[in-house]
Amino acid sequence: MRLPRFLGKKRGNRRTGSQAWGSFGEALFYAALVAAGLAFAALLCAGGVDADTAGSPWARWWLWLFTLLIPGALLAFGGAGLARSIRAWGKSEERRAAAEGIGELFDTPGPDAAPAADLPGVPTCEDLVNSPGTILRYRLPLESPEGWTLLGIGLFAALWNTVLAVLAVNAGVDLWSGRVEWVLLALLVPFLAVGAGGAAVFVRRFVLATAVGTTQLEISDHPLLPGGRYDVLLAQGGAGALESLDLALEMEEVASFRQGTDTRTERVVVWRERVKEWKEVEIAPGVRFEAHVTITIPDDAMHSFATEHNAVRWRAVVCGRPERWPAFERVFPLVVCPGRIVSAAARAVEVPA
Repeated sequence: MRLPRFLGKKRGNRRTGSQAWGSFGEALFYAALVAAGLAFAALLCAGGVDADTAGSPWARWWLWLFTLLIPGALLAFGGAGLARSIRAWGKSEERRAAAEGIGELFDTPGPDAAPAADLPGVPTCEDLVNSPGTILRYRLPLESPEGWTLLGIGLFAALWNTVLAVLAVNAGVDLWSGRVEWVLLALLVPFLAVGAGGAAVFVRRFVLATAVGTTQLEISDHPLLPGGRYDVLLAQGGAGALESLDLALEMEEVASFRQGTDTRTERVVVWRERVKEWKEVEIAPGVRFEAHVTITIPDDAMHSFATEHNAVRWRAVVCGRPERWPAFERVFPLVVCPGRIVSAAARAVEVPA
């Protein structure tokens, strides 16, 4: 029997390393984070507040903030990783994938949609038909990473500048009392640069996201069927001029796979059809641009499909080019079911006499 190796290398599709040693190293790393968090919290609590700053409320606030923030982050991150490593110890990837996650225990059971019961692998469209339209039957939800990116940058800028404000107040209190903390002043310079940069990026993205206005898409029916024709209402808000406004129908293939220890996702648009393009669109303040068009799903179109590692997704894409702002793209998901939807109750097996 070979002894497990600490170091391994890849030979084609095989690896010479030991999975047990890899899991042990990962658990040891998270345990070190937990130990560092406990040690840091013990040092901060044992140090107390300096006598010169005991009467300063800002000094106490700064101390308690870092007492809770830094050790708490280390304990939370290390504890979660250590629990995950212990839970996955000695289990194969298939068994870990088949195990139910903690989030599934809190999912509220809802009624099963007909496409999910009769057509396994075809996603349901319950979340796409819960918003009625103003003119047509349904209003499609917006699926764009711009909103999540803006939210993430805003949260980062807010948290970072909060810590920066606490440090700046503490430095000001020290200067007012006649002491100069050169280490704290030197630390404020890079913190100030990162905080100002994060705030500037957030303001720029916020202006870009709100300057062009909102985009709404309504459709006459959902889910869609191959060969079907559907009315679509495109509504673009904002104010100003657009050089072009384009509505397209796309089918995208998504594949998720593991490359070494990383999980990668590849996306390819395998089919695209331009529905209509508008040139020189003028949008008045308070009056949105509206256009009615008809989309047609091809007769031989592949239906929507979603599994753990592969997916076929249909979507409507709106692309615009403002005159004074960068181009934008808004994505609206769609669900295309197979051409023939037959319920299980309607199926009958003819037995010869």
